[in-house]
Amino acid sequence: MLLAQTAFETRMLLRNGEQLLLTVVIPTVLLVLFSAVDIVAVEGPGKRVDFLAPGLLALAVMSTAFTGQAIATGFERRYGVLKRLGASPLPRWALLTAKTGCVLVTEALQVALLSVIALALGWSPHGNPLTVAALLVLGTAAFSGLGLLMAGTLKAEATLAAANLVFVLLLLAGGVVVPLSKFPAAAQSVLELLPIAALSDGLRSVLQGGVGVPWADLGLLGGWAVLGLAAAARFFRWE
Repeated sequence: MLLAQTAFETRMLLRNGEQLLLTVVIPTVLLVLFSAVDIVAVEGPGKRVDFLAPGLLALAVMSTAFTGQAIATGFERRYGVLKRLGASPLPRWALLTAKTGCVLVTEALQVALLSVIALALGWSPHGNPLTVAALLVLGTAAFSGLGLLMAGTLKAEATLAAANLVFVLLLLAGGVVVPLSKFPAAAQSVLELLPIAALSDGLRSVLQGGVGVPWADLGLLGGWAVLGLAAAARFFRWE
């Protein structure tokens, strides 16, 4: 049942044109555009794509685990889909696990696609792949918890508006394509605490700077994951 529900959730996501635009097309277009055109200043050694690729991998995780999942789950809750599934032989924990599996499958496709495009643009990644995987998994957990918390507490329309607004704000102010050093010092101290900033910075430290293990970023993502998932488990309403 778990595998069947995971496959179903994945098929539904891949058939949704709006979700594909959010999770695949936008990060891909931004990667190609900002790598080719000197629109924003970048930092660190190497080519522009060496700075941009890690940030857009982080954006891909956020778009799927947070924005896409929050919107889809919010409308499923509104139309009673979650309530009916909760009354089916499929346990509620299995339903949430299937949604997590769908997120991980989608992210694997996103990371593969963005990595191929970035390599074609001249990307030269460094670092340990296991550290990169740990950052992506913790980032997924953090954003999933926050997305489920939003979907399980707000109305569907409010979730749609809020999730898209948060996506745009964090794209601009989360260190994805614009270095945090470009912001005022007072704002930097706040922005650095955001999960998207921790994920972008951690991936950039490993893939661009060759850092072994960015413990501070891993710890921050772990803290967001615990808080987000705990709050979602406590306050999520199924109907």
